[in-house]
Amino acid sequence: MNLRKRTREKLIGYLFVLPAVVYLFVLIGYPIIYNWIIAFQDVTATTLGSSSRNFNGLKNFIMIFEDPVFLKAISQTFFYTFFSLLFQFTIGFLFALFFSQRFALSKPIRGMMVISWLLPVTVTALVFKFMFAENGIINAIFQKLCLIQEPIGWLIQQETSIWALIAANSWIGIPFNMILLTTGLTNISSDIYESASMDGANIFQRFFRITLPLLKPTIMSVLVLGFVSTFKVFDLVYVMTGGGPVNATEVLSSYSYKLSFIQFKFGEGAAAANVLFLFLFGIGCIYLKTISKDEVI
Repeated sequence: MNLRKRTREKLIGYLFVLPAVVYLFVLIGYPIIYNWIIAFQDVTATTLGSSSRNFNGLKNFIMIFEDPVFLKAISQTFFYTFFSLLFQFTIGFLFALFFSQRFALSKPIRGMMVISWLLPVTVTALVFKFMFAENGIINAIFQKLCLIQEPIGWLIQQETSIWALIAANSWIGIPFNMILLTTGLTNISSDIYESASMDGANIFQRFFRITLPLLKPTIMSVLVLGFVSTFKVFDLVYVMTGGGPVNATEVLSSYSYKLSFIQFKFGEGAAAANVLFLFLFGIGCIYLKTISKDEVI
C-alpha cells in the first residue's frame, strides 16, 4: 500500500510539473535549439524561408571572431557588467544594512525605492537619455556645483557613453539588490549578534565573522542574477545609445541584433547570440557548483 501511495504521489507531482516543462521546452528550449542550428548554416534574408540551407560548419563563428567590433563588444559587455554589479551591489548592500535597522518610515521609504526597479526598462532608458543630454539635468547640476564649465555630451562621446549606461543600470539594480539582501539580513537571528556582543565582538567582527558568512548564499544569488540580467542587456543600450557612438557602447546582445535584423546575417547573428549564451551558461554552472558545495558542507 505504501509503495502504491508513493507511486501515485509521484505521478501527481509529475502532472503538476508537466505544464511548466512543456512551457519551458516550447518557449525557451526550442528557440535555443533552433538558434544553434542556424548558427551552423548560411542563413540570410534570401535563404531564411528556404527549406534547404547550406551547412557552414564553424564559418559563422570564425567570421564574428575575426570582426574587431565583436571582440570589442565582448570586452565592453564585461566592462559594463563588472562596474554595474560593483555599484549596484555595493550601494544596495549599504541600503540593506541601513533599512534592516528598525526606525520610523523605513518600510515606506524602502517601498518607494523599489519603483525604479518596477518601471519598464525602456521608460528608464528614455528618462536617463534626457537626463544625460547636453541640456539635461546632469549637466545643469554639475554646472551649478561648478564641477564643469561647459555641458558634456555624455551619450555622444566615446569616453563617457558607457558610464551613462552603467549609471542607468545601477539605478535599476540597486533596489533589487537591496530587497534580496535585506531579506537575507532579516533571516539572521538577533540572538547570534547578542551572543557575539557578550563575547566582546565589535561591529566589524560581527560583520565579517557573522553577517557575511551567513549571507553568502544570498550574496551568491544576488550576484548571479545581477550578472545574468546585466550581461544580456539590450533594451537599455538600444534606447539610450543604439550601440554608439562609433561602437563605443556595443555589447553582445546589440551586436547580435544588428547582424540579424539590420544586416540580415542571421547565421552570424545566431553565432554571436550563442557566444552570449555560453558565457551565461558557464556562470550558471559555476553558481550551481558553488551552491552544491555549500549544501554538502
